[in-house]
Amino acid sequence: MTIPNIAFNHDKTNQAEFEIIELSDLYMRPVMEHDPQAPHRVSFFMLIYFEQGEGKHTVDFNQFNFEPGSLIFVQREQVHSFDFSSQPQGKLLLFTQAFLDKVHANMRLPNYTPTHLNQQHNPLLKLDSINHTRTHSLIEQLQLELQTPTSEPLIVMYLFSALALLLHRLRPVSSHNNLSAEHSIKLARFFSLMQQYAQQIRDANWYASKMHTTYKTLNQICKLATGLTAKQMIDAYTIIEIKRRLVVSNITTQQLANDFSFDDTSNFVKYFKKQTELTPSQFVKHNALQAVRL
Repeated sequence: MTIPNIAFNHDKTNQAEFEIIELSDLYMRPVMEHDPQAPHRVSFFMLIYFEQGEGKHTVDFNQFNFEPGSLIFVQREQVHSFDFSSQPQGKLLLFTQAFLDKVHANMRLPNYTPTHLNQQHNPLLKLDSINHTRTHSLIEQLQLELQTPTSEPLIVMYLFSALALLLHRLRPVSSHNNLSAEHSIKLARFFSLMQQYAQQIRDANWYASKMHTTYKTLNQICKLATGLTAKQMIDAYTIIEIKRRLVVSNITTQQLANDFSFDDTSNFVKYFKKQTELTPSQFVKHNALQAVRL
């Protein structure tokens, strides 16, 4: 079994790179290419807004309790799964890096950085009644504009920017507010390179060279964005990917060692244990026990 990769439907949105769908659509559709309640990876950003219902949403091995007025931020390339047991009502806002780049070029917007690589990151935000109402109103206005035959992309971008700024203000202050536009671009480039090469290369100097920058500069950007060094980001990204494969597939430790370019299985196990304090087999057992308790 492998983790399904869910891509953004560019044709459906007429290349607008932004879409809003009803949460109920995911469990009311008679036929789905994948089960949304099973772990799946998304190649885009996702904002899940719960209006009604309660349950647990899983993002990279962590479960978060949602209730009316809850929001969950899912970063691109994260693996997550829904809980439809209470048939929750709400909205899914889907958008790509290309959409964010357009917004950044036209107006102010908080940076979407890979903060999920830091273990202190929390993707859940619970709104009070006032901000619940404001959020609902902005999403409703976004939907109306998207459904307008002569929809104006700038109006969509302004409304999205207003929503993003409102939600950003409600989240804990992050150091990535200090990132310049140039640094944001470099960080996005670094993340893209990790997606391509992390299975083969874990040398931060190699990535800095590939980006035509210095290791020192890359390190500074990473620390500002996530609180981690470039090497710590590479290791965090690698470990999350290994965990995903361990949990979802029946892959062997030897096969994983080969896939991630380790010289031998023992070095792979040592690397994993250094990062997690567990061997791969211990992690699988621990994760299974956690799932049973939940």
